[in-house]
Amino acid sequence: MSNRFLQKGQHSLIAQAQDLSSCNTLRLQCQAEQVVDLQSLEQMNELGRELVRAPECLVLGGGSNVILPITLSSLVVRVALKGIELVESTADHWLIDVAAGENWHDWVVTATARGWWGLENLALIPGTVGAAPVQNIGAYGVELCQRLESVTAWHVAAQKYVTLSRAECDFGYRDSIFKRAKRGEWLIVSVRFALPKAWQPVLTYPDLAGHPQLALVSQAVTAQAVLEAVCDIRRRKLPDPAVLGNAGSFFKNPVVSALQYQALQARFAKLVAYPQPEGSFKLAAGWLIEYCGFKGLRSGAVGVHAQQALVLVNYGHAQADELLAFASTIREAVQKTFGVLLEIEPVVV
Repeated sequence: MSNRFLQKGQHSLIAQAQDLSSCNTLRLQCQAEQVVDLQSLEQMNELGRELVRAPECLVLGGGSNVILPITLSSLVVRVALKGIELVESTADHWLIDVAAGENWHDWVVTATARGWWGLENLALIPGTVGAAPVQNIGAYGVELCQRLESVTAWHVAAQKYVTLSRAECDFGYRDSIFKRAKRGEWLIVSVRFALPKAWQPVLTYPDLAGHPQLALVSQAVTAQAVLEAVCDIRRRKLPDPAVLGNAGSFFKNPVVSALQYQALQARFAKLVAYPQPEGSFKLAAGWLIEYCGFKGLRSGAVGVHAQQALVLVNYGHAQADELLAFASTIREAVQKTFGVLLEIEPVVV
């Protein structure tokens, strides 16, 4: 691979070795051999040709949902595209295009301040806008797919931009076509949001509905109040990645049939679960992990957060192998106790 992909005025794209230990929120040690920063769409055609030739590629946003290895030989593209544009105001929605490199939380704050409501439940989730559809991020009763109109991405094999509708993204619980695709097949450049003009607060989660900022409101709840309440809850319950390395929820909440839920509830009276529309039940993975005695437990440089058992943390200088071995121990204990297999939420590179 050439060291310089493109030189066009101020838009240059250079592949170089880089320490990515500070570029992933788990703060895992990682040395990459080839890293490029995509800052302009003018770079995309030339980069696209290089991506076809590259045997492997990792698209990296804020690094908030990845488990990086100690060494990485594949090409890493760090997406730094910026821009927020209101493209249309329909009778029912605001349609806004947001570049993939925008910080997710900053975008939520901006949208709320401008009266584009509907994302406030997703405040303070780390990462970038471009990474959000990959995982179909969600929190406090709202999922990204409920607020998304389409995704525009560079399709490496086809060497062109493709715009996928919400349906074509094939979203699922913490899942999408982008997450299931071969690594490096898609490079998301922008996301179009459809935010409702007839906004209603989503307060289905007890922590949010009972929050003092909302419970004491004498008039209608505002989107700004919901945003502030969500931020307060997350700051109290979850560690700041800038202080203690973590990737937020490390495991997905497992979904089981009604029959399996009833059998588990008969054995574990305090089992925490949430009924789903189709009749299944989503179990609280944090409760399962805590019941097995892992909450606050430390093993070497990694451990389970003392306030939230769903969060695995890096106390310093941990590597991926150590973290994954610890995660495997947790999964085995949960499966042995409950007969439920936990699935890791971050992408293992």
